[in-house]
Amino acid sequence: MTAATTSHSASATSATSTTDGSDGSGGSGGLKSADAPPGALRAAARRPAVRKLALLALIAAVLVPVAAIRWHSGSWPGALTVDVSEPLGRTSDWIIDNRDSHWIFLYFFGHISNAVIVAVRAVYVTLLALGWAGVTAAATLLAWRVAGVRVAVTAAVSFAACGLLGMWVPTMQTLALMAVAVAVSVAIGMLLGLAGGLSERTYRALRPVLDTMQVLPAFAYLLPVVLVFGIGVPGAVLATVIYAAPPMARLTALGLRGADAGVMEAVASLGATGRQRLLSARLPLARRELLLGLNQTIMMALSMAVIASVIGGAGLGDRVYQALSAVDVGKALAAGIPIVLLAVVLDRTTAAAGLRLGMDRDTGPRWLRGWYAWAGVAAGTAAVALAGRAAGSAGWPDGWTLAIAEPVNTAKEWMVDHLYSGVPVVGGTADWASGYVTYVLDPLRGALQGLPWWSLLLIVAALAWLIGTWGTALTAVLALAAIGVLGVWDPAMDTLSQVLAAVAVTLVLGFATGIAAARSPRLERLLRPVLDICQTMPQFVYLIPVVALFGVGRAPAAAAAIVYALPAVIRITTQGLRNVDPAALESARSLGATRGQQLRQVQLPLARPALLLAVNQGVVLVLAVVIIGGLVGSGALGYDVVFGLAQGDLATGLVAGAAIVCLGLMLDRVTQPTARRPKKGA
Repeated sequence: MTAATTSHSASATSATSTTDGSDGSGGSGGLKSADAPPGALRAAARRPAVRKLALLALIAAVLVPVAAIRWHSGSWPGALTVDVSEPLGRTSDWIIDNRDSHWIFLYFFGHISNAVIVAVRAVYVTLLALGWAGVTAAATLLAWRVAGVRVAVTAAVSFAACGLLGMWVPTMQTLALMAVAVAVSVAIGMLLGLAGGLSERTYRALRPVLDTMQVLPAFAYLLPVVLVFGIGVPGAVLATVIYAAPPMARLTALGLRGADAGVMEAVASLGATGRQRLLSARLPLARRELLLGLNQTIMMALSMAVIASVIGGAGLGDRVYQALSAVDVGKALAAGIPIVLLAVVLDRTTAAAGLRLGMDRDTGPRWLRGWYAWAGVAAGTAAVALAGRAAGSAGWPDGWTLAIAEPVNTAKEWMVDHLYSGVPVVGGTADWASGYVTYVLDPLRGALQGLPWWSLLLIVAALAWLIGTWGTALTAVLALAAIGVLGVWDPAMDTLSQVLAAVAVTLVLGFATGIAAARSPRLERLLRPVLDICQTMPQFVYLIPVVALFGVGRAPAAAAAIVYALPAVIRITTQGLRNVDPAALESARSLGATRGQQLRQVQLPLARPALLLAVNQGVVLVLAVVIIGGLVGSGALGYDVVFGLAQGDLATGLVAGAAIVCLGLMLDRVTQPTARRPKKGA
């Protein structure tokens, strides 16, 4: 969330002018001023936003009548549609026919696929050789060494819980896939980050690519990988690498570019070469950013490794996917809990290591310091692993498992019987889902599909230009127009209606909760552990409870998207309001402003960049889960992707995936000012 913590000092001047009453508000006992002078109108007319609005009004007055006469129908005209299904079908057929014979597959992609299989298998065999005792000991001791006793206890309890739930083998499969994917992601991300951090030209070239990859839903990465590598572990690993490498690249470049100039000058004055400056100064100064990049890469890799089960990735994700396909909530939860526990352990370990970096931790007995401690971790792991194998329990003992599927399904049936419908006064979850679809989603979808296509292009252009530049508006318009050209305008409008409705609910709840948390430290402390857990959960896991409560359809997909995006919106809003310049608030209080006036006229205006970032992140996160909602009946583009993957109809899946990419780019450009984009995700 570092992008939400940018300084607001540049807005302090405008805050002071707001608090001294220059906003023209009347009344007493608060912020007030006389009527605006005549020159204020001329000054307002010179503001860029006003000039843009005037120009937009002029353009609309000319274009709207012409477009209305030329295109009477609201649907995308067939003359502007390009049928790409046939060439895509021919391409996919050629790839499938030549995958076992063409040189590019035999001597390039084939070697990559084999290397991935060998690496994953080697890690998996190693984990099995260590046994449950050795793996648990390794995770516990490693967490103790880098993060402390509390995280070590969390690691031990979490791995033990994975075994108790009967998910030890799937957990090891997921860990093996994760280890290889994270190693490759970190290597590629660091190389790209080094290039971007040391070369301004490379950084400018990488930035739009990383921005684009950041807004793409995870499902969009599955399609091209399946086309080249087919269904299986190699495709799952490589899709994970593509999804997880950008954070490492971005944060590595950020850390290298943000190195203290004084230190770099001192090192250069000592005659250090470029390589020496990199190894002895830049990289050590960027250690925190590197660890944050590792943390983000691990979390995104885990999220994607679970989603990649759709294309044959084994492990916990496959168990969740199979259970959701059969609407077996008990089995899905039994596999979903270990995913959450893995995410919590990995997140806490890497995050705590970053916080403790640079602190004087190497105190105490010699055997607890430096390489002695690492040698102790290795020796302790080996001793426990050997003891476990000597006891004949390399695998998790069958008698030590706790079957929760049946009681969970029983509870789910009770919920269906008592909460799904027939609840007095408030109605059941089925009534809520039906009302949401009938009174929100259906009218919004009908409105978007009924509006003339050219009017939507004009609206998108206006919104993007108002908060950005002509380049921003052009990118947004071209992305939206590409959806129509691909011939999936109506399904895309269906998906857009689900995104907009879920975003509206997310922003209302997120802004309200974020404002309350910013004004109440106690509430913020209570929310912090809940938000931490919610932010570490992979997207896939959110589908489990909503299916139990709402069944299948568009409503559960929207509910999962809201719950998934809400923590980020709350955090960014809270942080943005707390980072408002205290001098501006003190000035407002000295003028007699009430708490409500301080919020409306000082905090919210000064926190505008953070609030816009919250909107942007809410849109991107909601879109990601709405697409995954195709697995639980949300329809539209998400269903087309799932159908294409399941049926081998790559043309349908690729077209839907390309439309998702365009929709994500359009929504990102419309909700994020151009001036903020370089810092996004930092």
